[in-house]
Amino acid sequence: MRGALLVLGAYVFWGLTPLFWRLLADVPPLEQLAHRVLWALPLLAVAAWLTRGYRTLQGIGLRGWGRFAVSGVLLSLNWGAFVYAISVERIVEASLGYYMNPLVSVLLGVVVLGERLRRAQWLAVGLAAAGVAYMTIALGALPWISLVLAFSFGLYGLAQKMHGEVGPWTSLGSEIIWLLPAALVGVLAWAGDGTGSFAMDPGLTWLLLATGPVTIIPLLLFGAGARRIPLTTVGLLQYVAPSLQLAVGVLIFGEPFPAERVVGFLIVWAGVAVYVWDLWRSREPADAAHRTASA
Repeated sequence: MRGALLVLGAYVFWGLTPLFWRLLADVPPLEQLAHRVLWALPLLAVAAWLTRGYRTLQGIGLRGWGRFAVSGVLLSLNWGAFVYAISVERIVEASLGYYMNPLVSVLLGVVVLGERLRRAQWLAVGLAAAGVAYMTIALGALPWISLVLAFSFGLYGLAQKMHGEVGPWTSLGSEIIWLLPAALVGVLAWAGDGTGSFAMDPGLTWLLLATGPVTIIPLLLFGAGARRIPLTTVGLLQYVAPSLQLAVGVLIFGEPFPAERVVGFLIVWAGVAVYVWDLWRSREPADAAHRTASA
């Protein structure tokens, strides 16, 4: 029960983060991303040190560090697309990307890893594709933010599989190390030409400093809870975040949700429902394996 509450807390936190990032609307998305990298790294370093995860980096080699670079770029693309979506008032489109993400991950498993899907999983992927196609035709524009978010995070998850036994805190910290030079150069350049937001306004400065904790706190909750509960439970809870994002976008910020988008979402939700049903149906063997591993 405690594990489920911790994971649920992480997803609720992620679902409500548009409220925080909207406070930084006056800061360009690229600058937000740079500060997110800059202030998350010290906290990650502490987490890696406390969990002694840094020990897993010994003997990782140049190829391993190259994989960290790739996954770091994918992570920054996902973070950047998300803050951009909020800055241009397209939170609804961002939420669609996170609804689609698990289905994209399933598809990548087939294409890249040669995994075999059950019929229900193929149906779920097909419905998600149909929903995106419908919205593209009906609205006359491809929901590219949704696709960038879904595929960047799906590919990031795929890259994580290549890291082997490296712990999550060490992995994330190593990825951010690759992003740190660009983040530092950007922040210093903006400060030098007077266009930067840091130290120019006290309120914005504190908000930029808070991007580190806002990034790390839900990861701490998720990391503490996910190892206590079956993976199927984690999968079922993950839709809390995009549901809250959708509610924030429509109910709080008044983003448009026309009939064409509603229909498209309904088709994607149908795919999600099939995916969740299939996940729920197969939960007993996974739960039994989790209990055995925890014994």
